Amino acid sequence: MEGTRIHLKGWQQAAVALGSALGALMDPRRADLIAALGETTGKPAFQRVLERMKNSPEGREVLLERPRVISAKVSHAWDMPENTFGSAYARFMGSRNFSPDDRPPVRFMDTEELAYVATRAREVHDFWHVLFGLPTNLLGESALKVVEFEQMLLPMCLLSVFGGSARFSEKQRARFFQHYFPWATQAGLRCTDLMCLYYEKHFDEDLDDVRKQWGIIPCPEPKLKS
Repeated sequence: MEGTRIHLKGWQQAAVALGSALGALMDPRRADLIAALGETTGKPAFQRVLERMKNSPEGREVLLERPRVISAKVSHAWDMPENTFGSAYARFMGSRNFSPDDRPPVRFMDTEELAYVATRAREVHDFWHVLFGLPTNLLGESALKVVEFEQMLLPMCLLSVFGGSARFSEKQRARFFQHYFPWATQAGLRCTDLMCLYYEKHFDEDLDDVRKQWGIIPCPEPKLKS
């Protein structure tokens, strides 16, 4: 991570944040712009997450060992029994042809420690999809951004929800604010501190058991109006 970091002055951070925000609104598929926006606007939030991790036994273990969610480190999930968290993660990734190696690197954090926290937040995103049972469509991603905001208070998460809702159809907007948004606000507050979990050490545990242990409420299917 050290080789990819770029140190910016205050005005440079503001310029990158503004440029990234405008670019992401024009092309929401630009993961690099969304990542840059999250980093340049989220340093205070990441600092708070870091302090919480330091105050948690499992969080301290994560900070000490700095596990990475990359193919070379999580491939054993594909060998886990069917009912486990690891197997559910492998199915989630495989069914979508996703690779854990595809996420852009963290570039704009001031310290190596903060850079790791930002990297960890980015890399556990797919674990959260699995645990909360959220799809990867626009509604599911927007709902997960609400959960992420409840957990980390990252401004980028709110901006992503606003940007996502602007692209909703009328039917999608009604479904999001009537079903997904109320669920996400409760789910994000009621579960444990998700950034203090060493997910990889729970791959072999039953998916329903880890959900219960961590207070996670999977998203129910929306009720379709007849």
